[in-house]
Amino acid sequence: MYNSEKFISRLKELMLEKGENTVTLAKKLNISNQAISLWLNNKREPKLSLVCNIANIFNVDLRYLVGIIDEYFLQ
Repeated sequence: MYNSEKFISRLKELMLEKGENTVTLAKKLNISNQAISLWLNNKREPKLSLVCNIANIFNVDLRYLVGIIDEYFLQ
C-alpha cells in the first residue's frame, strides 16, 4: 500500500544522494518544480505515472519508493 510519508522521505533522500533538486527533477519529469514542492510538503500526491518515472530516474524499485518494500535497488 502507498505510504505518502515514506514516499516523501525516500524521494528527499534520493534527491539528496543524486544531487537533484526540485528544478532539475521537474525538468526530467516535464512538470513544474512547484508540483514537486507540493509533494515534498505533503500537500498533493503525484500521479502514478510520475511515481513510475521517478523510480526509473533514480533506478530504484517502485515498491521501495512508495514504501512497500525496504530493498533499495532493482534486481
